[in-house]
Amino acid sequence: MSGGANRPILFMILAILSFSLMDASVKALAPRIGVMSALWVRYAGQMALVLVLVLPRLHQVIRTRYPVLQLLRSLLLMGATGFFFTGLTRIPLTDATALMSLNPVLITLGAGLLLGEALGPRRLIGIAIAVLGALLIIRPGSGVFQPAALYPLGAAICYSGYALLTRRVGPDEDPWTSLFYTGLVGTLLLSLIAPAQWQTPDVAGWGLIALVAGFGTLAQMLLIRAFSLGEAAMLAPYAYCGLAFAALWSALFFNEYPDIWTISGALVIAGAGLYVWHRETQIQ
Repeated sequence: MSGGANRPILFMILAILSFSLMDASVKALAPRIGVMSALWVRYAGQMALVLVLVLPRLHQVIRTRYPVLQLLRSLLLMGATGFFFTGLTRIPLTDATALMSLNPVLITLGAGLLLGEALGPRRLIGIAIAVLGALLIIRPGSGVFQPAALYPLGAAICYSGYALLTRRVGPDEDPWTSLFYTGLVGTLLLSLIAPAQWQTPDVAGWGLIALVAGFGTLAQMLLIRAFSLGEAAMLAPYAYCGLAFAALWSALFFNEYPDIWTISGALVIAGAGLYVWHRETQIQ
């Protein structure tokens, strides 16, 4: 692997590491100040970053050809984040992260059904295997099934819808325009909702707020840097590093250890996602 390829991969892995640390911080913060307040902290931090980066050309960035689709994108992403943050407060971090990792195969399914992209039998097999992995984790009908496991599944579905709309507007929109509107809509809506549910944090809570904002901002910057230097198809598989990071933080910070079913399900989901990714890159 060349040195030129190493840099974007390193940035991608560091971005996933930062996102995982943000998720762990949210899991610790949400019980202290509430999910809505934690969600607002996340969005306000992103909006601040985007404004700083695009301020010199803000008049260009705010122009969009698809105002309705941008609104729908933003609402879906906010739904995904809200569902995921809620799930983090109720089930182990590893379980939530593994279930959220269904989104690549759901995006592939949605692209075939809604955008007319090729959806052959091999991709369908990959999707079915990923769903099997999710069933291993949540085990519906068993005594260990938790309805709260449906939150990260909802997050994966919302995120897939967001990603499909992003594909739809992508060829005609500046990526910074899309990033700006997701931050703007989320921040404005949550600024209306969060104050009514705000719980004043203690000293530890303020520290966690700083970590959420800091890791979230750093993750966005690293992700932007990674995709500006490397191709998305090359970087996509490294997103599954998040499963290992989530397992590590679960054990270190929350004394939560994934059982054999969660580990097996996570491996099945990751394997199916990598298979679908491989098929997509072969076809392109």
